[in-house]
Amino acid sequence: MSTTRATELPLPPATGAWREGDPPGRRAWLTSAEPLPLEGGGSLPGVRIAYETWGRLAADGSNAVLVLHALTGDSHVAGPAGPGHPTAGWWDELVGPGRPFDTRRWFVVAPNVLGGCQGTTGPSSAGPDGAPWGPSFPYLTQRDQVAAEARLADALGVGRWAAVVGGSMGGMRALEWAVGRPERTGSLLVLACPAAASAEQIAWGTVQIEAIRSDPDWRGGRYHRAGPGGGPHHGLGVARRIAHVTYRSEPELAARFGGGAQSGEDPRRGGRYQVQSYLDHHADKLVRRFDAGSYVVLTEAMNGHDVGRGRGGTRAALSRVRMPAIVAGVDSDRLYPPSQQAELAAAIPGADGLRIVGSPYGHDGFLIETGQVGALVEELLGRL
Repeated sequence: MSTTRATELPLPPATGAWREGDPPGRRAWLTSAEPLPLEGGGSLPGVRIAYETWGRLAADGSNAVLVLHALTGDSHVAGPAGPGHPTAGWWDELVGPGRPFDTRRWFVVAPNVLGGCQGTTGPSSAGPDGAPWGPSFPYLTQRDQVAAEARLADALGVGRWAAVVGGSMGGMRALEWAVGRPERTGSLLVLACPAAASAEQIAWGTVQIEAIRSDPDWRGGRYHRAGPGGGPHHGLGVARRIAHVTYRSEPELAARFGGGAQSGEDPRRGGRYQVQSYLDHHADKLVRRFDAGSYVVLTEAMNGHDVGRGRGGTRAALSRVRMPAIVAGVDSDRLYPPSQQAELAAAIPGADGLRIVGSPYGHDGFLIETGQVGALVEELLGRL
């Protein structure tokens, strides 16, 4: 974390996770006491899922749309920041009356992912002994996370989603819904994600995990009860800096920052470049709203993403996706390049070719280019 920023703001808590006693915001919860079997063996002794909804569920449950967030996102797809919600909705422009997810017609559901830190069971949650799970939290796969989301669907009375929509890590889970539960997935929109994590993507994730685990304040994952400033903030901040570089494009960084120094600072005398200050800012924001243990668990799940595992390979698995589907990539994405989405579009029978979101912002374009993404949402839902 930047020492310049640290002197301007109070010390962050040991974890940025939502904790018991914090304002609930507009979350609701599903608590399931039934053990959740895990793909890798063992089980979780019950799960709690935080989620948010917009609109009203039809009597026959036919108008429900599932929206799945990316790595450091959460259930707060729409709405302002405020008590219980550290950031504004990440697709706020897309949800509401007259918007692409038109809540006059659609019942929109967004859960916080299993293993996350904004109200759903994860490393910062209380484990069986009442203490935070910490390093005892089990390894998860995308299929485990979808199994938990299926319990939420059951509890809400949704037998089949009209559409499942997600980008990046959310797109991985959307693919798992379509491949593993095609009978419960009416249509599909996946943005900026692959059929399986590549060696380079696993490498980037592994470096970020190591940055967190090598922080002395990681304490083997047992840091949740440390005082303010006591968590692995440096390691989580480094992980965020690495990730953020992969999320944006080189031309955008060059155009915004070039090699310029931060105002009032001289890199030759220990000061920062503009791009360093930018990365420091994003690192500082994340450590105040996210949990390092969740970052590790979710990144490990992304590293293990492979829709073809145990299903005869990716092409055989994707051949099950016969519902209406739109696959889109961001033209400047260097983390999950459009070539990976082209492979998805070619293998999914229900898709009609690859769509391209034009953006200078790299991978983050799927979050930023809401006009183009909204048009894809409207197209998909217009088919139903």
